[in-house]
Amino acid sequence: MSKSKPIVIVSGVALAAVLLGVVSYTATKPASGASGSSGPSAVAEVSADPSAGVYPELEAYARRDASDKLALGRPDAPVVMIEYADFKCGYCGKFARDTEPELVEKYVRNGTLRIEWRNFPIFGEESEAAARASWAAGQQGRFWEFHKAAYAEGAKEEGFGTERLTALAKEAGVPDLARFAKDTDGAAARAAVSKDQEQGYSLGATSTPSFLVNGRPIAGAQPMETFTKAIDAAAKASGTSGTSGASGAAKAGR
Repeated sequence: MSKSKPIVIVSGVALAAVLLGVVSYTATKPASGASGSSGPSAVAEVSADPSAGVYPELEAYARRDASDKLALGRPDAPVVMIEYADFKCGYCGKFARDTEPELVEKYVRNGTLRIEWRNFPIFGEESEAAARASWAAGQQGRFWEFHKAAYAEGAKEEGFGTERLTALAKEAGVPDLARFAKDTDGAAARAAVSKDQEQGYSLGATSTPSFLVNGRPIAGAQPMETFTKAIDAAAKASGTSGTSGASGAAKAGR
């Protein structure tokens, strides 16, 4: 985060950093002997009070950019969920397969929720490469298709080497694979991933996945109920209903 940000933002980030830094490891650590595909060992509590656990300053982290190719849902949706994740993270894959599709059906499609992806690679070179590849796929309008392929059951076990990333891009329907390869290794992809990483680290995220729901930090691949409570509370606070959503349907883009 830029050092020029107002002190009130820094204060809010510091508070969120305490929460994410302390909670994220507990919420995402594998159970003894687990491969990382089972559920989190801790459940985040979301109060019925729409304002509890919410840092209004952190709502500014939502970009709401209509041209953002790594986002899903209406730019003017009343609720924005920012997701910081790594393609080599087992719990991120679990969330992508088990929970996110339900959130899309329940909230994105009716205009209540916008999901903004942030690449937050923390598991080394292959994580970085997969992050850049996802961005490159997004430049051709196939980010979410790449996301689905990369998070398919067993996909991370195959690794994210160059040939594998090309295969995933092909599976995702990326039309120009030569451009994809060039973009993946380009300066723009590196800058975009670095920008997302900087934001995640500034929040104190130490594990993946980590989330912000209209300024409410949530750490770990939590159960569906945790996210529905947070989204419904945020929608209520904004004056809309989480089940009816904003007027008009949103195109999910998957």
